[in-house]
Amino acid sequence: MMRCLDNHKNKDYALGKHLTIEFYDCDSLLLADPDYMEQVFVAAAKASGATVIKADFHNFEPQGVSGVVIIAESHFSVHAWPEHDYAAVDIFTCGESINFEVAVEAIKKGLKSANTIVSSSMNRGVISNNGLEREVPVCEDRTHAYSMSWEKRFEDSHAWGLLASVDIYSCNPAIIRDAKLIKQFVRELCVKIDMKRYEDCVVVNFGEDERVAGFSMTQLIETSLISGHFANCSNTAYLDIFSCKFFDPREVAEFAISFFEAAHYRLQVALRR
Repeated sequence: MMRCLDNHKNKDYALGKHLTIEFYDCDSLLLADPDYMEQVFVAAAKASGATVIKADFHNFEPQGVSGVVIIAESHFSVHAWPEHDYAAVDIFTCGESINFEVAVEAIKKGLKSANTIVSSSMNRGVISNNGLEREVPVCEDRTHAYSMSWEKRFEDSHAWGLLASVDIYSCNPAIIRDAKLIKQFVRELCVKIDMKRYEDCVVVNFGEDERVAGFSMTQLIETSLISGHFANCSNTAYLDIFSCKFFDPREVAEFAISFFEAAHYRLQVALRR
């Protein structure tokens, strides 16, 4: 049973306060833009009453942004996963001047987050009459360790199969409109994730409805199926890879964004039992 230590009731003072916030259902395009993210977090820090000293934001390949805003009172930090429309944010302050509610709302608005959760609010460096306390009140359940590996999660769940759905945005129009290049992508992908192709890759152009016009692709593999649709209207590729043999979903997504010379991707993974 989860239990919260109650011996913190008489604590008078803390050196700092640490807030962690989960921003879900954000705009993935915004999460992939380091300059925009920096603007959002600097503006949020200033709006909350913080004194901004310096900001440093870094763009990862093929996508993802990490950043920190150093403030006189401590820092704001973020790591964003555009493929999951998610950003993990920390706000740490060693003073009373920061308005946390204003900061969270400003970031939520900037990231266009539809679902925001404050996952923890902690006092750091608690001081009582006898000095700095060594025992920190714990209110969350720390008994469950979550896997950070898709392969371990696949094995631990005894899943029969793995499905990865990858949306690839702002693809090079010339590539997704070329059936030969789409077939080349499938061949190279199968080599990369060690899947044995069965018969030829089928690529057919559907063009009656302008909104969904473009090539559709299917490729049987020994362990199941690879399929996709390439939408001319939006230059987006929608890929599905299903296999009873494990493959790394992020490896698929990162290869696809590189091959199609795309801007960013979204990834959904399902374990099939």
